[in-house]
Amino acid sequence: MKKGLLAVLTLASCSAGTPSVDPSDLLVCGADEVFILDLRAGAPKKVWSWRAADRPELPESFRKLFGSTDDCKPVDEGRKILISSSGGAVALVERSTGKVLFHAAVPNAHSAEILPGNRVVAASSTKEEGNRLILFDLDKSDQPLASDELHGAHGAVWDAERNLLWALGETELRAYRVEQDRFVRKLSRTLPNPGGHDLRPVPGSPALMITTGQHVWIFDRELLAFRTHPRIGDLAHVKSVDLDVESGALAYVQGEKSWWAERIKFLGLDRTVEIPGAKLYKARWTNR
Repeated sequence: MKKGLLAVLTLASCSAGTPSVDPSDLLVCGADEVFILDLRAGAPKKVWSWRAADRPELPESFRKLFGSTDDCKPVDEGRKILISSSGGAVALVERSTGKVLFHAAVPNAHSAEILPGNRVVAASSTKEEGNRLILFDLDKSDQPLASDELHGAHGAVWDAERNLLWALGETELRAYRVEQDRFVRKLSRTLPNPGGHDLRPVPGSPALMITTGQHVWIFDRELLAFRTHPRIGDLAHVKSVDLDVESGALAYVQGEKSWWAERIKFLGLDRTVEIPGAKLYKARWTNR
């Protein structure tokens, strides 16, 4: 059921407590390991793990590039995991086996997104040869098809309803058509403050959640307007935010030690997950 933005804001404002529906497992990344946590037990239990160093099908020159994973997204109804690393690469991984199905070199990669037509787009952030979006064919590893300049590219979301790719940069949010292996810019909106970092949709609604250097925002794709998140809008250095619409649980990671954290925080769940010594960066619900 499609939710209006008011309903989304109400859901996102939920008070801490026990949700009526258990949230899904949580996909986490931040260093050389990407893993899934089962939160249903008293203590979080690691139920899946992936490291590039363990994958013989991945070219050796690529394995070291995944030492600083910075995004992890469940795709294909959770059967695959899309991983990006600021070390300079992206990969599509089969969850059941851990096998790498696609890989590509992407300077300072900070996110990626699957597109129709067996395509994937990667956000290449600030670095020489970076500051752009790069398009690939999933059947042809490490062979770019097209690119478009976007300073500080950090996020990408495919919008099937509007047939648009939303992309987040340092100071702007853009929407693209992707036509015949080329990016066609359709609109741009300046962010309320700089430091565009995470970009996530709220399924079944016009809302995109956006984090910047100093705030967390909700962007209405129908009104093309920003408003601060009702509960965590004034938090700085939020690296990721993700809402499980079934349970109402919102997971977020706020930078605590340089760029990383040892805790995952929640709205709608009466708990905090702490992993001492970890370098946590992003957390995603696996039912997305």
